Amino acid sequence: MSKPVFVYVTYIASTPEKVFKALTDTDATAKYWFGHAVTCDWKVGSPVKFHREGKLTLSGQVLENDPPRRLSYTFTPQDEPHNGTETSRVVMDLEQQRDQVKLTVTHDDFAPDSKVFASISNGWPLVLSSLKSYLETNRVLRAPWYDKEKEASAS
Repeated sequence: MSKPVFVYVTYIASTPEKVFKALTDTDATAKYWFGHAVTCDWKVGSPVKFHREGKLTLSGQVLENDPPRRLSYTFTPQDEPHNGTETSRVVMDLEQQRDQVKLTVTHDDFAPDSKVFASISNGWPLVLSSLKSYLETNRVLRAPWYDKEKEASAS
């Protein structure tokens, strides 16, 4: 059985520098990634951590950092239902094309029977669409599941 690979391409009316900054900035990721704020010094080998509401949700390690062209890190979900059981790899390639940026996200290195693959296949399109909206209009998208979680925790 072959290992699954997820590839998503989007075009953003921005510059590679602005897109790269949004991918690596704590405040920006918290806005467009539904509360998941990244912390990292972005040196190769450094830990990457995403927290939401004070809880570690994703962890990893920087594999490559070539601003504003390429960013790569390992990806280990720390929240339910995965709880650190599976590590994969994310590679983000940015390419200037006239007045826009072609952003290609490749998420691979999954186990053949990966349970995380189904989650990221639904998650990345929403996250990357929210990133595009954030950079182009300064508005973010709303994740339907996130609103339900907030309502449940308020009860």
